Amino acid sequence: SKASSLIMVDAALAQVGKNLNEAMRILGDGQMEPDAGTESRRFSRTSIPGPLQGDGQDVTTILHLVHHLIHEEEDEEDGSDKASQPRIQNVGEQGHMALLGHSLAAYISVLDRERLRKLTTRILSDTTLWLCRIFRYDNGSAYFHEDDRDGLVKVCRLAINARYEEYTTEGYAVLSSRQPVIYQSASCRPGLGQHLCNQLGLPLSSLCTVPCNTIFGSQHQMDVALLDKLIKEDTDAGKLPLLLIANAGTPEAGHTDKLSRLKELCDQHGIWLHVEGVNLATLALAQVTSAVMGATRSDSMTLTPGRWLGLPAVTAVTLYRHEDPALSLAAGLTSSQPVEKLRALPLWLSLQYLGHNGIVQKIRHAAALSQHLLLKLKSLTCIRTSVEDEQNSPVVLFKFSQESNADLKELSVSAVLQFSGREKEVLDTFNRWMGEQLAQLVPASGVDVVELEDEGTCVRFSPLLTAAVLGTQQEDVDEVVQKLLELVPMMSATMNLRQDFREETHRHAPSLTYIEELSWPGLGAVRYESQAEGADESRRKQEQKKINDALLTKLQELDTDIFFSTDPEFVTEENCIFVGMVTDDVDVSELVDTISTLGRDIEESGRLLENMTERVRKGILEAELQLQKANEEKLLEEGMLRQLPVVGSVLNWFSPVESSIKGRTFNLAAGSLDSTDVTYSTKVQAGRTSLQDIPTLSAKRLSGQRLFRRPGAGSDSMSETSSIGPADESSGVESFTMSPNIHPSMSMSQPETAEHAEAYVRPAGLLGNPEQVEAEEERQPEGQEEDLSGR
Repeated sequence: SKASSLIMVDAALAQVGKNLNEAMRILGDGQMEPDAGTESRRFSRTSIPGPLQGDGQDVTTILHLVHHLIHEEEDEEDGSDKASQPRIQNVGEQGHMALLGHSLAAYISVLDRERLRKLTTRILSDTTLWLCRIFRYDNGSAYFHEDDRDGLVKVCRLAINARYEEYTTEGYAVLSSRQPVIYQSASCRPGLGQHLCNQLGLPLSSLCTVPCNTIFGSQHQMDVALLDKLIKEDTDAGKLPLLLIANAGTPEAGHTDKLSRLKELCDQHGIWLHVEGVNLATLALAQVTSAVMGATRSDSMTLTPGRWLGLPAVTAVTLYRHEDPALSLAAGLTSSQPVEKLRALPLWLSLQYLGHNGIVQKIRHAAALSQHLLLKLKSLTCIRTSVEDEQNSPVVLFKFSQESNADLKELSVSAVLQFSGREKEVLDTFNRWMGEQLAQLVPASGVDVVELEDEGTCVRFSPLLTAAVLGTQQEDVDEVVQKLLELVPMMSATMNLRQDFREETHRHAPSLTYIEELSWPGLGAVRYESQAEGADESRRKQEQKKINDALLTKLQELDTDIFFSTDPEFVTEENCIFVGMVTDDVDVSELVDTISTLGRDIEESGRLLENMTERVRKGILEAELQLQKANEEKLLEEGMLRQLPVVGSVLNWFSPVESSIKGRTFNLAAGSLDSTDVTYSTKVQAGRTSLQDIPTLSAKRLSGQRLFRRPGAGSDSMSETSSIGPADESSGVESFTMSPNIHPSMSMSQPETAEHAEAYVRPAGLLGNPEQVEAEEERQPEGQEEDLSGR
């Protein structure tokens, strides 16, 4: 019986593993079986809830449904750029072990109570022992929790139970006699203290935020002297200092508080010390800095091994020390329910799979990536780094600055004071753009943008939080440096030319207006102002929008690497043209001249079309009078007999008459009727400009040189990352022909403009009578064509 029971258990475990492997094969590889095409089409209506199938479905069909739900958006955007799609976490073998742990936890929960109790006790004790040894936390207990803030809530409740002896019986009534105070650093993650108070039912007045050093020491470390002063003031006021939250790696900058001094202060006043932060991962390494080593003396600390080791859906762990198990049970740190202890099962499996060496290797690899990037950044011009401990820092902060390459920690205060508020905001904008570009160009690097109070906007590289998940390697770090070598010269050139662009735009006033938009990462913003007079405000804005939209289209079609954009979402100005990043060989004067010229051409073309209807109407009225007068003259000249259908044909045959009546041409631009004598004699339409006389935007550039480049500049000096979102070069033209009047809707290859479009009118007597038309054709002089032939 016992043997058969074991066989059944083994078979069930094998089935769990088999089902998980099948699920990972279908969901993980992104490939569906060929015969699943019809299934995919059947799942296309998943957004509409349908009835539950009466007979049920097999596992494979359900997994295909889940696969479709995961990749539904990718299927809809199949033609989109794959590089722009978010990177899916790479689930390795250790990830499979963590996922298997969740399946096994559900299976183990159905075992009989005694067997379940023994198994969960073993899993919990093993995992606690391994973690305490790996992270140097002797004689500690462990609490496993899904929300990484939940451990802090529980240890704070433990501290309340320990400091208020009657709390178990009296509850919150005892807190009113001496209000508890929780201290946190100003560099703690946002909302942590508020969440703690909400969960414990404490007023926000129980939360005290301790400022960081602003004159001496690190800009992100808690001011210990000020903390000591605050504790004494609260004690004198009848309050009870309860708990201090310290950082071993601040969420943004990765700095570590003076943990040893804080521990001494907490022991002096009986305060519970809790430590959290990414630098706690380095406790697993052979060499640990003394600053981080102070965390091993804390009363509790929260670890996130899932993010450090790349383990999906693994709980966070809070290690703590306390001698009274009854208080730990009352605080919720331990549970008598065996099922709750199964939270540690995925981590238990993953730690065994990796082993001690595998865990240390992953953390060491992440730290080595930081050191490698830091070494590379030191050789880059215009890039400054901010690192607390350059020899052992797992977090690297860097930013673009036109100052000399130096440590932000040493120059942060003086450098910031040298900048005006406007210059600092522009610099923050450029760094934000640089970070977004790096994250998009090298997604495996895991870099992101952080906003710091003193340094401003910086780019952060924290591989302990991203490398195991994204699979970051040294080649990815080298690619980040390579992209920086392409971006930094362009950013520096754009920063230097911004003032020239502003001055050139002011020189073209009032047709151009410079828009001061500090949040735009580029050369600047400009708006073409309509010169129309007498129009009301709403119509003027409508006309202005129309002109600037057409101007933007024309600029985007030019053969240049400069990126032109419409109003971004974050700006307040309307109807503007935003010019992106440029290189140092750009001729700003030519660029602004071109914008002004094209804007004026578009505005004049628009005015022409507005007046076209009125001109045509007046021209038709004048043409009718001219035709009526010509018809009367023709009647007097030829006589009545020649107007009769039969008699006129006979007379014209025996006695042809040369008519003195000539055709007319209607000039749409001038709105006037002119004679066609000049047209027939010179074979050229009046007023037409020779194409050789039309100026071109490419007149200043050499053969093969793109627009807005100074002579001598290389035509291929711009890299592929030279713009925020470069327009498709296939839409550009090699040279753009300018004309006094160009309507934005006309083709750029059309040699004629509306100004030279001509309408030809014949005398009224030739309209509507076939015989008269034939007679008139016979009377045309040799070498001339009939007026309505299209000439």
